[in-house]
Amino acid sequence: VERMWCRLKDFRRVATRYDKLARNYLSGVLIAALCAYWLN
Repeated sequence: VERMWCRLKDFRRVATRYDKLARNYLSGVLIAALCAYWLN
């Protein structure tokens, strides 16, 4: 779990939390997680 959050922090959108709504932030996290999983 810790490694996954460290990988997600590499994505600027997730690390800085630009989105104001929780659902938009969650969708960004899911997309970043999918990219991190797919590229790994």
